[in-house]
Amino acid sequence: MSDDHANASEMKRSDLARLTGCNLETIRYYEKVGLLPDPPRSSAGHRRYSDAHVERLNFVMRARELGFTMEEIRELLSLVDRGSHTCAEIERMGSHHLDVVRAKIRDLQAIEIVLDRTIARCTGEETPDCPLLEVLIKGPIKRKKEDGLSDY
Repeated sequence: MSDDHANASEMKRSDLARLTGCNLETIRYYEKVGLLPDPPRSSAGHRRYSDAHVERLNFVMRARELGFTMEEIRELLSLVDRGSHTCAEIERMGSHHLDVVRAKIRDLQAIEIVLDRTIARCTGEETPDCPLLEVLIKGPIKRKKEDGLSDY
């Protein structure tokens, strides 16, 4: 990414938020944790953001939308900032993240199966006896082997 302090414009934090659709508090947080560099300040001490800040914030927001952790984003940005990255490095990180996403999908599918089976046993009658509450109270559910997923 381009130099974050070069060609700083008269863009305020509110302008940055408007241009990117990012919440002001989120921008402050990203600055605090170092995902966004401190912007240069005007002679009056006001923060002044540049197009590079817009680009970087869009990068961070899109990475978050894709489920990358803050640390993974920090690592990606570090590679990009140093200019020492290769497509192979980025691909390895992306492939690892894809594996994590697929594992989460499998976990969510397992949760769906358990909820579907349990709710199907509910009668819907006006009675205190409820299979879903029973499952929540008793703990892990032993599922059939064909689910191929861990117990919940």
